[in-house]
This record gives sequence, C-alpha cells and structure tokens, in this order.
Amino acid sequence: MNKLHMIAKGVAPVLAALLMTACAAPEFKQPAMDVPVAFKESQLPATVKVAADGSTWKQAQAAEAQPRGEWWLAFNDTALNELIAEATRANANLAVAAARVKQARAIAGIAEADRIPQVGVNVGAQRQRQSDVALGLPAGTPVAPGNVFSANLTASYEVDLFGRVSSNVSAARNDAASVEATYRSVLLSVQADVAQTYFRLRATDAELETLNRTVQTREENVKVNQRRFDLGDIGEFDLSRAKTELATSRAEAIGLQRQRVTTEHALAVLLGKPAASYTAGASPLLDTSLLPVIPAGLPSSLLERRPDIAAAQRAMEASNARIGVAKAAMFPALALNANAGGASGNTVADVFKWSSRSWVLGALMSMPLIDGGRNKANINRSEAALEESVGTYRQSVLVAFAEVEDNLAGLRILAGQTAQIEDAVVSARRSADLAQKLYTAGRSSYLDLLDAQRNLASVERSAVQLRGNRAVTTVALIRALGGGWDGANAPQKVAQR
Repeated sequence: MNKLHMIAKGVAPVLAALLMTACAAPEFKQPAMDVPVAFKESQLPATVKVAADGSTWKQAQAAEAQPRGEWWLAFNDTALNELIAEATRANANLAVAAARVKQARAIAGIAEADRIPQVGVNVGAQRQRQSDVALGLPAGTPVAPGNVFSANLTASYEVDLFGRVSSNVSAARNDAASVEATYRSVLLSVQADVAQTYFRLRATDAELETLNRTVQTREENVKVNQRRFDLGDIGEFDLSRAKTELATSRAEAIGLQRQRVTTEHALAVLLGKPAASYTAGASPLLDTSLLPVIPAGLPSSLLERRPDIAAAQRAMEASNARIGVAKAAMFPALALNANAGGASGNTVADVFKWSSRSWVLGALMSMPLIDGGRNKANINRSEAALEESVGTYRQSVLVAFAEVEDNLAGLRILAGQTAQIEDAVVSARRSADLAQKLYTAGRSSYLDLLDAQRNLASVERSAVQLRGNRAVTTVALIRALGGGWDGANAPQKVAQR
C-alpha cells in the first residue's frame, strides 16, 4: 500500500500538469516570413541597406505604437495642416472607428470582470396563501394568507482551474488592441486621403491655369487671323483652324472644371461637411521643391508600426487565446457560491434579527460527458480561425512591402520624368516663341505656329500633372510606411468622441 501511495503521489502532479497543458492556450508563435532587411527601391547598394541603428525586420514585434509624428508638417503647407486637423475632428468614418474602439474596450472589461467574485443583494417582500391540501391539512381547513420578507447577500466566483477565464481575457484584450490599431489605420487613411485629395485639387488648379493661358493664346490667334482675313492676307482655312483650336481649348477647360468640382466634393466628405456647403479656393501647385525628401536606405523595420499589420498581429494573438477557451470547455469547471441573509413572516425589521438568519455555502463542479462532439468541433473551429488570421497577417505584410516598393519606384521614375519634362518645357517655349516670330514676319505658315503652340500646351500640362503625381505619390509612400520614417514626435492617441 505504501508503494502504491508513493506511485500515486508521484503520478498526480504529472497528471495535473498534463491536464493543464491540454486545456491551456498554446504558446503563440510568430509566423516565420522571408522578408528583406531593406527595400529594393531604397536606392542604396545592398551592402549598406541597414539603418544606422542596425534595425531590421524583427519577428513578433507589433510596433504600431512607435512614434511617427505629424508627418504632414513636413510639407510646410499651412492650408494642408488645417484641413487634416479638421478632418481628424469631424470625419464620419473616423467617428465610427472610434466608437468601435469603445465597444472593444467595454467587451474587454466584461471579460476582466470574471476574474473577481460577483457579489449581489436580493431584497424582497411577498404575500402568499397556500392551499390546505398543500400544507397537509384536512380539506376545508381555513388557511390565512401570510407575508414573507427577505434580504440576502449573494456571492459567486469561478475558479480558473483550466485557464478559461484567463484565455478569454487575453482574447478580449488582443481584440481591443486590434480594433485600436484599426482605428489608427483609419486615421492614417483619412489623413493621407485628405493630403492626396488636396494635392490633386491643387494640381488641377495648376492645370486649369495652364489651360487658361492656352485659351488666351488661342483667342489672340483668332483676333490676329480675323484681322488678316479681313485684310485678305490669309484664306478662311487659317481662320477656321484658329476658331476650332479656341473652341477645343475652351471645352478642355470646362471638362477640367468638372474634375475639379468632383475633387472638391471628395475633400468636403473627408472633412465631414456637406459638399454643397464647402468651397475650396484656387491654389495652383506650381512648385514641388517643398515636398519632403524620403531618405534613401529605409529599413524594412519601419513596416512594423503600420497599423494594419499591428491589427493583424493582435488578431492572431486573440485567435490563439480562443483555442485555450475552447479547450477549457472540455474540462471541469468549479464554481463557488455563497448566500447569506434573513427571512421573516412578520415585519421587515424581523428580517434582520439573529433568529431570522440563514446562509448557504456551496461548490459546484461540472464538466461535459456527452456533447455530440460539440467541444471538439469548437476547438477545430478555433484552430482554423488561427490559421485564417495567420494568412491575413502574411498577406498584410506582403501587401505592405509591395506598396512601399511601388511608391519608392514611383517617386524614382517620376523624378526622372520631371527632369526630362522640365527640359522639354524650356525647349517648347523657345520653339513657340520662334514660331510666333516667323509667323508674324510671314516666313512660316499658321500650321507651323499652331503645331508649336500645341506642343507647348501639351508639355506644360504634362509638367503640371507630374508635379501633382509626385505630391500624391509622396503621401502614398508615407502612408505605406505607416505614417513617416522617423520618430520625432509622439504617436496620436485614439480620439475620445
């Protein structure tokens, strides 16, 4: 017997450990991903594509809370600063995301409440009359009605034997963290959308300014050709061509006005305003020299603070914790209960007399025996949900790298295009001036002048469009990097709405 006792004594801890291991949430393991140290398009040789601090992409580091600062200040544009501040206060999508954060935090608080005993009080009064038969009296025996007054203090507590409560709390906390990261993703998107829409509007204004100059040139051509036609120097063909070009340029300007109005309305929605009550003043984008320069050699560790990646990371951890909740349902649950108080059939004051006291203490352990495979299926569902969240996380990382590479490449290519188009603008202006002089001197045809002016208008519009594309792509890169490339300022907190 002593030997059996010793064996049982040694086996018991092992069995307990096995039970705890079986039902506890599995240890979270960060999905392995083959990611580069730096971005291919960061324009530095491979041997130096590491940040000065040696930072690289680090597994299992949800760094969304790292500082990124008010990145739009780098554009040195007061109007842009005001628009982003206004959108941050009033954007409807941002208000929805903030409300979801409140809900997630409340749900986490509900889960946390299971960690402490639940205490309540019951106070009641009733008047009742029982039948004589129910009291065991002869039929027809008079039974008077009576009063019952009671007051009870109740307490209950679930002992977290197999980690159900702690796993549920962990899942709720990670859900809340995921929703908060999603809020910051919406915030970043709103701010970036405002900046991009603002620069598109300014680029459209600059393009309209260019078109208006073209219209003025066409109007002058019509006047000159009309005078020459009246004098008999030219035929009707040149005059008709001049009028055609004027009407075409005016039509293009009108069409561009439609694009501007649509962009203005989009900006109004981002600012949380009715489109009918918002008007943006003309502000042509004439220079891109003030655009922030993205430094070369950006480390890929910057992507760790992208809010969408942080949200996917937290969702994985929440799914992992729910596996523990599902496993705990297969094992015993221990609930402790207590009830103490008093009851009296006379007066309310008698309820609190010592002779009226009553109490009960209890412990209830329950576990499923036959559930038709429900709990096993729930475990399988939880494990599949984890696999889904892992896939979502991997996709978020891959998309993030692609977006950064796309925009780095876009800025590089746009810089090359801009350099060429600036040379083309200089040449086209010189060509248009020479064509005007030759035509005025009667040494070239109107078609030569028209061709030179068309070329100049086309090149100038292309230059304006490139300026707008560079500004929009710069914002897109900042968005792809998670809101900047340094840690100069503190991150923004979830707005309290």
